[in-house]
Amino acid sequence: MKQYEEKLKQFILEHGIQAEHLQFDGSCHSVEDAAKAANISMDDVIKNICLVTPEQALVLAIVKGEHRVSTKRVAKAIGATEVRTAQPEEILARTGYPCGGTPSFGFRATFLIDLKVMEKETVYTGGGSDHSLTKIKTQELQRANQGEIVRIRK
Repeated sequence: MKQYEEKLKQFILEHGIQAEHLQFDGSCHSVEDAAKAANISMDDVIKNICLVTPEQALVLAIVKGEHRVSTKRVAKAIGATEVRTAQPEEILARTGYPCGGTPSFGFRATFLIDLKVMEKETVYTGGGSDHSLTKIKTQELQRANQGEIVRIRK
């Protein structure tokens, strides 16, 4: 898992992204685990949901930890007929990061950021593995992934 964390840290460095990469002994796979590991509120954690269009385009839907993604809203936002959740092996192949550690930037995809995420000043997102997180300001997150800000939560 270290190779994924190193890959993300290198991307952050090469692209001048203002973010802090954090590594933990415990798992950060779930929102609850991430909050516990970083000693933060679950309200500060965001989720990255990988979705695939019928044309096999990758879409990353970014929502606050307590929210669920609306596949109907995502499909509408990108002008697709539908989207489906990517399988773990697809996530690794398409993003270069494992499921549970996928960051909010650093690979080719259409990035959609839910409006509620942008209400936070700073958030914690995937850090490349299920034992790491990235602390980043939401404005910097949007700059890093060129994401579209749109309501995608249920």
